[in-house]
Amino acid sequence: MSDRGWRIAAALVGLAAIALLGAALGWQWFLHWQPDRARYPLRGIDVSHHQGAIDWRAVAADDVAFAYLKASEGGDHRDRRFERNRRDARAAGLAVGAYHFFTWCKPGAEQARNFLAAAAPAAHDLPPALDLEFGGNCGRNPDGTQLRRELDAYLSQVEAAYGQPALLYVTPEFLAAHQRDLPPRALWRRAIVRKPDASADWVVWQYHNRGRVRGIDGPVDLNVFDTDAAAFAR
Repeated sequence: MSDRGWRIAAALVGLAAIALLGAALGWQWFLHWQPDRARYPLRGIDVSHHQGAIDWRAVAADDVAFAYLKASEGGDHRDRRFERNRRDARAAGLAVGAYHFFTWCKPGAEQARNFLAAAAPAAHDLPPALDLEFGGNCGRNPDGTQLRRELDAYLSQVEAAYGQPALLYVTPEFLAAHQRDLPPRALWRRAIVRKPDASADWVVWQYHNRGRVRGIDGPVDLNVFDTDAAAFAR
């Protein structure tokens, strides 16, 4: 190879090394990104059986104040680790809530019965949450009228049992498609490594989907609450 060829090859190797270093630094930045903790001091997680066995005392010691736990999905699926997670998270001193993954393929009333059978209300629970998203759902997408009818059927049962309004978890795609169809409830918004836009108010922000917390092997969703500890306690 000529001198010019060697110089070109060396330059390409250098550029590749710089690109790899940049990618590695970018990945580390992503993994450790978090909102301003002075502005959002209350951090929480949401988990399901996918996180496996959790050391909840270690979680509570790692700057985690609350946890939402998957209880159920659709008309008959129940998360196999929900009861254990709820018991151990409470024992570790965390504020705990349950959520249901809503599917388009089952009636809302049937899904409400499944959720209540999986996550019976208990004193000091956080408001029940309802996960509304397209990812992982069945193939069809209901129109706004159908969606609202099934949501109302679900919420009427769950909110009567819990005695408080539900929290609606929404992805950006779902909110853009169905914001006008949603009942007026507080929102838990997903916006990874960026603040939710101004299209709708929110009380909980899911800011990370690959976070790390002591007591959990592997990635976990991270959230913050949009006010102070006194408002959270209320």
